[in-house]
Amino acid sequence: MKKIEIFDPPMCCSSGVCGPKVDKTLVDFSAALAWLRAQGVEVQRYNPTQQYEAFAGNAAVVQMVNDNGPGCLPLILVDGKVVRDGGYPTKEELAVLAGIENGKEETT
Repeated sequence: MKKIEIFDPPMCCSSGVCGPKVDKTLVDFSAALAWLRAQGVEVQRYNPTQQYEAFAGNAAVVQMVNDNGPGCLPLILVDGKVVRDGGYPTKEELAVLAGIENGKEETT
């Protein structure tokens, strides 16, 4: 099973429900990550204000931020490789990244 890591931009929380306005993109993304976990996918999510070591300790993340600035966040890594930057994928895109088709892991 693949491992998906999300390196978020700095924010107070990743749920999307804090602050004066609900961020639907973050709410949908959080729900999609919960679905992935239910499918058995290992999912890790990091916020630089709370897990700085995860950012600093990942060479691919450091390289992307150094080369492109913080606008490249969020970064989505699959098995340690950057597969998307600068935006959150949909549930369907996450399923493809995780190798899941119709709720089942692809074997190819």
